[in-house]
Amino acid sequence: MRPLRRFLARVASFATRQAQDERLSEEIEEHIALQAAENLRAGLSPVEARRQAMLKFGGVEAMKQDYRTERGLPLIENLMRDVRFALRLLRKSPGFTAVAVVTLAMAIGANAVVFSVMNALILRPLNVPEAERLYQLFRGKDNAGNQSFPDYRDLRDRNHSFDDLVGYGATVAGLDTGANPSSAWVLLVSGNYFDGLRLQPYLGRLFHPSDEHGPNSAPYIVLTHAYWHAHFQDDRGVVGRIVQVNKHPFTIVGVAPAEFHGTLVFFSPDFFVPIVNQEQLMGENDLNERGKRWVFSVMGHLKAGVTPAQAIADLNSIGAVLEKSYPKDDNDMSFTLARPSLYGDYLRQPLRAFTTGLMLLAALILLAACTNLGSLFAARAADRSREVALRLALGAGRLHILRQLFTEATLISLIGGAVGILGSVVLLRALSRWQPFSRYPIHLAVNPDANVYGVALLLALASGFLFGAVPIRQVLRTDPYEIVKSGSLGRVGRRITVRDLLLGVQIAICAVLVTSSMVAVRGLVRSLHSNFGFEPQNAILADTDLSMAGYRGDQVPAMQRRMLDAVEAIPGAESVGLVNPAPLYAGSVSELVFIDKTADLRPVNAAAQVFLYKISPEYFHAAGTALLSGRSFTWHDDKDAPRVAVVNAEFARKIFGSVTGATGGYFKIEDGTRIEVVGIAEQGKYHSLTEDPQPAMFLPFLQSPSSETWMVVRSSRDSQQLGPAIRNTLRDLDSGLPVYIQTWAKELDHPLFAPRMATLSLGVLGMMGAMLSITGIFGMAAYSVSKRLKELGIRMALGAQRKEVLQAALGRAFKLLAFGSAAGLLLGILASRVLAFIVYQATPRDPLVLAGVVLAMLLLGLVATWIPAQRALSIDPMTLLREE
Repeated sequence: MRPLRRFLARVASFATRQAQDERLSEEIEEHIALQAAENLRAGLSPVEARRQAMLKFGGVEAMKQDYRTERGLPLIENLMRDVRFALRLLRKSPGFTAVAVVTLAMAIGANAVVFSVMNALILRPLNVPEAERLYQLFRGKDNAGNQSFPDYRDLRDRNHSFDDLVGYGATVAGLDTGANPSSAWVLLVSGNYFDGLRLQPYLGRLFHPSDEHGPNSAPYIVLTHAYWHAHFQDDRGVVGRIVQVNKHPFTIVGVAPAEFHGTLVFFSPDFFVPIVNQEQLMGENDLNERGKRWVFSVMGHLKAGVTPAQAIADLNSIGAVLEKSYPKDDNDMSFTLARPSLYGDYLRQPLRAFTTGLMLLAALILLAACTNLGSLFAARAADRSREVALRLALGAGRLHILRQLFTEATLISLIGGAVGILGSVVLLRALSRWQPFSRYPIHLAVNPDANVYGVALLLALASGFLFGAVPIRQVLRTDPYEIVKSGSLGRVGRRITVRDLLLGVQIAICAVLVTSSMVAVRGLVRSLHSNFGFEPQNAILADTDLSMAGYRGDQVPAMQRRMLDAVEAIPGAESVGLVNPAPLYAGSVSELVFIDKTADLRPVNAAAQVFLYKISPEYFHAAGTALLSGRSFTWHDDKDAPRVAVVNAEFARKIFGSVTGATGGYFKIEDGTRIEVVGIAEQGKYHSLTEDPQPAMFLPFLQSPSSETWMVVRSSRDSQQLGPAIRNTLRDLDSGLPVYIQTWAKELDHPLFAPRMATLSLGVLGMMGAMLSITGIFGMAAYSVSKRLKELGIRMALGAQRKEVLQAALGRAFKLLAFGSAAGLLLGILASRVLAFIVYQATPRDPLVLAGVVLAMLLLGLVATWIPAQRALSIDPMTLLREE
């Protein structure tokens, strides 16, 4: 209890230290006055009496300090005093403070952003109860996550390791609430989905196994909270409302909890439907088809006390039985378990590798920032050498001076960390709202949490310690009397130091990033004006699936013909065509083809795997695709006419050996149908912009009907006016048909996403590298000038020219800049070859790129050395030598 009382007394004394100091001063003054009065009575003069009294009393300030140490909290008082002193110093050097804070904010912010992404996608579990026991099933050597519905039922009913197993698939459906029909992303979930995940409704109720009574027996909808908020404006009366899904009546029974966005962390569906209603949403009933593995994922909570290894053994025993019972459909039915949030290891491993690489890069950026700030602190210590020497000569302890330096470094690091985390929060919130593809419900919830703030704080403190430790050696070896006489804290060495090498590596990395970013920008600009095999400018795509409006069989091509005729009549529509799917669309379709003489149509005998497109007669004209020879389709190329195709140049070369000999030739497809080639179309891009020439064939949509419909509308009319006109026209044909309309150029956002992100990332990294290189070169140059002021003054007094002074002061910095830039440029050229696989037409052999890199690095060097150069040239040798 006694130590506790002593501590509480110290806290109370610290809280009232001003009153305590005043009372102590009064007591000391009273004691001195009494002694002075006694000296007066002894016959001393008043002045001498007080002087003798003070001499007898001893050091007043020392006694006050001893009293404070004994009665107060000296550690906190010293810390507060050091903080106030550091703040005064930082206010006196706003330029240094700004550079240090911005450098650290950039580095710590980068680490916070990358760690937030890693935390949200990999480290943080799914937002469901008992997520640590939730596992997804993966099948076979390929670790496939999809299962057939009969296999799912057998695994669910026969296992002894899981509390329950749930399954789901995904599709797009048309939702008509009576106002504006639209397409929506739907999860078809097993009846036990919500019960198995231990979820409770936000509103209404959820599905249960008791709701299912066979195919199409549970016409119910559970909305996600986000979809209910956005499309139903938080209307609590929505429960019980009947809506149309693909022209089938469904009842909204509830709203899912707000924090639940599905079991894939980046995919947020719009609503949930029981899986037994697959036929109404997907147009086919595969509930009893063991060979069709359309159930996207199966997962469940392990029972208490059951290990993953035990569960795998249990599942494998069931798989062995299924292999024997259904050898045609079920083979390799061995199982593994993994976390479901990133579809197991299918996405987890590449994302973990990617984010780990980013974290390593961010850590290197932070290390480079600390190295640069260490140089700035060394230069600052050199500038303050007289101050440090005088304080040492007057009795200040070296540890006290080091403590103040560390306090200053920690203060800068905390301010930089606060600014960095603030910037990262703004960026992460924008990233959480970002939807890279408007067509897909991709959502990255990467808002920072306590873990992110904790990591940022640790990085800030560690950074302050790292760059604050750089001047330790200088301070510990300081001879105050030499400093007072010579005015310098040391000599600039001629050898290459580790700091020089690190700075050279920084400059080289900066040059690599600048080169790569310029190559990427040039490649991206070229790709936007390249020949895709179609002309996306002045074209609009209207995308729909007629099955969403209930069209089946022969109704589909009839409705498609009506749509084409109606849109062609819109004023300003120059040509209208139909294609399925659109080139460069994510859902591209391919098919095996065989030469005409092939009799054995097994896949191993296929001549090529080609991209397949189903088009209307006017498609080539609407798309801007040139025919090299032959003819296009006509409306007579229907199901009663001989099968025909238009192929591209690569198809002709692969199947027929030449482009000229392909027209009039025949080939076969997998079902044995012979198809005649009636035309040759120009080569294009079909799956990605960086692909090598690929074979493709175009079939008449009347001979190969499909409910998926992409209308290409060519017009010079403003798309802002034409889009609504198309929508209104199609709505007049069928008010329940959902249509997605956007320009073809906008549709290219998907194939251009990777090159755009690569370009943006390289640009950001290039800017960060440039800023770090600037601070590094600036720190080295400032340190060199600070430590050689006397030498430079003597040189100028002896008649040295400005050029010679600059060479002496900044020569090493410019040599590092030159060597680092040259090495980085060569490495950047080599790295750009890899970049060409991501960014179409990215090539380093571009004079504009090379000139841009040289100019950028030159400007970087000029910016970094401007202030030190001005300081070196402004030296007044007479003033400097007089001070020395």
